[in-house]
Amino acid sequence: MSTPDHVLVTGASAAGLAAVEALRRKGYPGRVTVLGAEPHLPYDRPPLSKQVLSGTWEPERAQLRAPAALSALNAEFVLGDPATGLDVSSRTVRTASGRVLSADAVVVATGLRPRTLPGQAGLAGVHVLRTLDDALALRADLLSCARLVVVGDGVLGAEIAATVRGMGVPVTLAGPQPAPLACQLGQPAAGLLADLHTERGVELRLGAAVSGLTERHGHVTGVRLETGDVLPADVVVVAFGAAPATEWLATSGLDLDNGVVCDSRCRAAEGVYAVGDVARWHHETLGRSLRLENRTNATEQAIAVAGNILGEDRPYTPIPYFWTDQFDAKIHVHGMPAPDAEVSIAEGSVAERRFVAVYRHDGRVTGVLGWNMPKQARRHRQELAATSLLAESG
Repeated sequence: MSTPDHVLVTGASAAGLAAVEALRRKGYPGRVTVLGAEPHLPYDRPPLSKQVLSGTWEPERAQLRAPAALSALNAEFVLGDPATGLDVSSRTVRTASGRVLSADAVVVATGLRPRTLPGQAGLAGVHVLRTLDDALALRADLLSCARLVVVGDGVLGAEIAATVRGMGVPVTLAGPQPAPLACQLGQPAAGLLADLHTERGVELRLGAAVSGLTERHGHVTGVRLETGDVLPADVVVVAFGAAPATEWLATSGLDLDNGVVCDSRCRAAEGVYAVGDVARWHHETLGRSLRLENRTNATEQAIAVAGNILGEDRPYTPIPYFWTDQFDAKIHVHGMPAPDAEVSIAEGSVAERRFVAVYRHDGRVTGVLGWNMPKQARRHRQELAATSLLAESG
């Protein structure tokens, strides 16, 4: 395989930037172009639901690199011009402004788009939280908010609820699960998280899906549950998931199914790769396709793709990992703990809210969770790699 003369990265995200940096670290001397839909230089998303939303960080602090560091990459950043189409055979990307960009290798890093509720578009007081501009718009509304309702009991929804409650705003968290992050954490961790939110003043309305919004004169007034109950609100955040941003690839011929479908090298077609939240690739160790929505994967997958672009030809086989900070809880999850797994406490104490939980399925370790014990959880992660996930490839 010859080294490409030009690499085009579609998506000025953490994953996109990590791909560029990895190419340069590995000695790639060729031309690099980064195409971004937003006008901003690459920034980090995890602080949006925490430090930026709360106002403890100025927006500039979320930038991933200083302008001087970006300049040192010798890459052309084309910002504020989203990709609208891809011709796979010629590896040519069209943009909203009419640009036509061709390259020898294309990296798709367009991330996610938030899911929305019926009737949400154009309704004042209703927000999603995906971009920096989303975070700033939500914060502006919260400064005069009497009651926030967060629709979504996953990681993002729970983080938003915790942050906003910390700002002193009354918050209701709504969603269909029995506890926040129940599908990701199982018991006892999800139940403990529910207790933590309740103790800090978050009203939990869980166990019933949201069916829509109520409004008056074009402004949201509440959230309607499938039970018929209405939760009053003057600001609503819809955070019940996101879908891979692949609409612009609809006519490309790529296999699109819950993301850009790739082989074990994260290759979607000859010279076309995908990284980060948008990529669904074959995990050789697990023996199945996987798509991960977290910051760590965005970086690690981008590094792997950079190597494969340069001919390393290595499968990407990470141990899944994510983390979340809510109130004073720092939760780190390694592997793939299932809600129905057998859970044991390996270290620490649930009562003291400092512990490591080990998840087993059919006798095999499938996940490790650290609650305010990140270093200890990493030690047990090594056990996970040795006895569980890697064993499946044998």
